[in-house]
Amino acid sequence: MRHCVTACVAAACVVAAALFALPARADWLGEVTDMMGTRLSVDLWADDELRGHDLVAEVMNYYRRIDEMMSTYKPESEISQVNAHAHEAPMHISDELFDVVQASQEMSAASHGAFDITYESVGYLYDFHAHQHPTDAQIKEHLPAVSYRHVVLDAEKHTIYFTVPGVRINVGGIAKGWLVQHAADMLRAQGVEHALLNAGGDTRVIGDRRGQPWVVGIRNPRVAGEIVTRLPLVDEAISTAGDYERFFEENGRRYHHVINPRTGEPTEGILTVTVMGPSGTITDGLDTAIFVLGVQEGMKLIKRYPEYETIIVESNGKVTYSSGLTPPEKK
Repeated sequence: MRHCVTACVAAACVVAAALFALPARADWLGEVTDMMGTRLSVDLWADDELRGHDLVAEVMNYYRRIDEMMSTYKPESEISQVNAHAHEAPMHISDELFDVVQASQEMSAASHGAFDITYESVGYLYDFHAHQHPTDAQIKEHLPAVSYRHVVLDAEKHTIYFTVPGVRINVGGIAKGWLVQHAADMLRAQGVEHALLNAGGDTRVIGDRRGQPWVVGIRNPRVAGEIVTRLPLVDEAISTAGDYERFFEENGRRYHHVINPRTGEPTEGILTVTVMGPSGTITDGLDTAIFVLGVQEGMKLIKRYPEYETIIVESNGKVTYSSGLTPPEKK
């Protein structure tokens, strides 16, 4: 009898092992979290559910690590330490922060300073939650510290140095696009063929939505429910900057987070800029640069990036498309 019980238990173990050996069902998996001052998410198609959950967790952990590193709202973050001490002597920084700052410097040079992470030297004086903005005197005092040329990177030593005191950097205008791009690269390296990664106004898709393109709508921020156009996406990035993301109004003027590095004040005349192309890092940097430059100079800039396109919505409602896009037919 004892032998029979042992045999039955062994048989049950074999059946259980066989059940666990069966591949988990394929499905879309994802997760959403609030971080970096916005909403971050990942959705991916997993042929194996268990492995899919592991990949989602890996992406979310990566999001958290970069947030801890690059958030200016956290005094202990790496970028906050850079802002506090990089004017004293060259500081060694992580590979990730070095990469983001280097990409920022390249975009600054390409846009002749329209994109400039040192805008934070004045930008930190704005508090959009408290509806506070700097005075003209404060802007005049801090504006000399705004110049990407004050930031010196040493690629060999992996250091950053501010050549004048008072310089502060904020990579929020490029880091979210950089983040979803690198997260997409991580997933692709592990065999993921269909995914969507989003960080606020920055999205990177891998492949298509299993036979159909991903579709992203660009809304008119001043007209509820109105979509300017819808864009089908396959294996590319799209970024949108708008004056509606963080703002307040005072005496008929809108104070928003896209600061013109030349003036230290919010830009005027543009509602949204959308850029699409192969790299989320570049789409994110370009949408901010074009926002600051305006339509005419922005279109000149996008022409220097042949694989990228843009859509600009002006405050008067006019919509301008770059040469590689076909405007929707008017009804």
